[in-house]
Amino acid sequence: MISTTPEQNWLFDPSLLKLVHQCRRLIHAEFGIKLHLTDRHLEQQLANYAEKSRSSQLARVWHTLKPQIPGHHEITSKKESTQEGQVSRRVYRGQVIEEESRPASRSVHSEAGVDAIAAAKRKVIYRGQVIG
Repeated sequence: MISTTPEQNWLFDPSLLKLVHQCRRLIHAEFGIKLHLTDRHLEQQLANYAEKSRSSQLARVWHTLKPQIPGHHEITSKKESTQEGQVSRRVYRGQVIEEESRPASRSVHSEAGVDAIAAAKRKVIYRGQVIG
């Protein structure tokens, strides 16, 4: 038998459980991630995926569920305080993209520019065949 912590007792309410299942199903459909009811920080994971989602249905279900979760106000206040000092990040399909340091643009005639052109002309292999 799986024991539940006092923080997870809200999952025993059938109406809340139905909303959680809807959120889990929508998250699995959009992100391919299966969340389990026994996950330690289920409500935090639901909040994170609902925030990243493009689905209006998931956002609507989450906003219905959010006020009914005990202790969720603590989670949102912690998250808001961390977001204040956070720099905007690029996101692709709900996943954060690590920023690559891009070199400054250089003149084509400079020595570094010639090296960049030479690097671009290196041999390319596609399906075992050398191209170009």
